[in-house]
Amino acid sequence: MPAQPTTAKHDEIRTITTTAELAEFCELAKAQPYVTLDTEFLRERTYYSKLCLIQAALPPASGTKADGGTAVLIDPLLGNLSLEPLYDLFRHKATVKVFHAARQDLEIFFHDAGVLPDPLFDTQIAAMVCGFGEQVGYETLVKKIARQPLDKSSRFTDWSHRPLSEAQASYALADVTHLRAIYEFLAAQLDKTGRAPWLQEEVAVLLNPETYITRPEEAWERVRTRSGSPRFLAVVRELARFRENYAQERDIPRARVFKDDALIELASTKPLSEADLGKSRLLLRDARRGEIANGILAAVKAGLETKDLPKPAPEEPGRPGNAALAELLRVLLKAKSDEAGVAPRLIASAADLDAIASGARDLPALSGWRSEVFGQDALRLAAGEIALSAQGGAVKVVTVPR
Repeated sequence: MPAQPTTAKHDEIRTITTTAELAEFCELAKAQPYVTLDTEFLRERTYYSKLCLIQAALPPASGTKADGGTAVLIDPLLGNLSLEPLYDLFRHKATVKVFHAARQDLEIFFHDAGVLPDPLFDTQIAAMVCGFGEQVGYETLVKKIARQPLDKSSRFTDWSHRPLSEAQASYALADVTHLRAIYEFLAAQLDKTGRAPWLQEEVAVLLNPETYITRPEEAWERVRTRSGSPRFLAVVRELARFRENYAQERDIPRARVFKDDALIELASTKPLSEADLGKSRLLLRDARRGEIANGILAAVKAGLETKDLPKPAPEEPGRPGNAALAELLRVLLKAKSDEAGVAPRLIASAADLDAIASGARDLPALSGWRSEVFGQDALRLAAGEIALSAQGGAVKVVTVPR
């Protein structure tokens, strides 16, 4: 006999709290073509996200009730629940794992067990490929595809608090029950247009472990600075390395150690003693003494003494007409994205267009499906082989006679 839930149901909403129950559900999922998933988590007070709830639903036809009878909440905070049956499902190639805007969800599972769900379908990316705009939200897709209202009143609640309210349980489950109709619609559209390989190119980034690895020695590259001085950047690098290590080891937000503006100030003033730290305008009081203060002073010293100086990013060589070419590329991108029915930002960013205009060629916008939609014509435009013409209110590509 299957294990029974150890917690009360929320108006027929089943909450899984034991490993045996989870294994039973995941075995059902393995027999289905797909399963929709979502998570609720907290990250305000930690470096790594704290997983509070997992929602999952199988196709409606697999159940006996209006909601399919197989939509469940999985509660990792109650009982002694191992997520290994879920990770085994993630490895099961015959069942597609469907998420919306999956990156943060996947980061949780990767850091917990080094596992990523494969095959993966991300409905936010699929919606952009299918012409629903940039970074389209779940609520928008529920209204446009599932034709259902969505109550978002429980969105910003404390998901670590137990017991969950009826409103929280219903809200959480809606994030995967409506996702079934959205997935089926978008999957059919991709098959119809032949764009399923486009989605797979994008999903490959989410399935790459490097997407979720933050190396302390590389943390400085995310800090925005105005100075390109190698010595200044060396101090920035060492301060960012210390902060990242400290935050990871203690599982606290990096801003709780010190914020970016304080880091820049420290790299500029280069304090050598606690007395110097006391003069900082931006450093938190707790960071002016103890372990953090010692770490800051050691990082500054290391940055000042190192012979391995970072090299500032080289500026693209200026070329006549670069700014004008970049503007033409923007017009071409808009025309091509409208023609293909794809969100422009999914094809190329403003920085990509500037880089192409300056001669860069090793860019995602110039490879894969993006090359077919935009990249090939972008290179032809940059080479003067084509021009843009306004015809009947639309922008058209015109071949330049040789």
